Amino acid sequence: MDTITAVRDRILELCGQRNISIHKLATLSAFPPSSIKNILYGKSQNPKILTIKLICDGLDITLGEFFSTPEFDNLEQEIQ
Repeated sequence: MDTITAVRDRILELCGQRNISIHKLATLSAFPPSSIKNILYGKSQNPKILTIKLICDGLDITLGEFFSTPEFDNLEQEIQ
């Protein structure tokens, strides 16, 4: 799994756990829905850490909670 896929999957997982839509997440995070959709659909291949922080703020979690998953711990090395 690559990093962008892990980020996308984590956002979708957290929305599912909270039973909120992407549009609701965008509202909670003070983002236009298109910005989050760009991450989810691969148009944004390198979301900034500030973007992820704002998503975390909208979900009322820390960056540590966002990244503290086996998927992030087991990511393949990006530099070959």
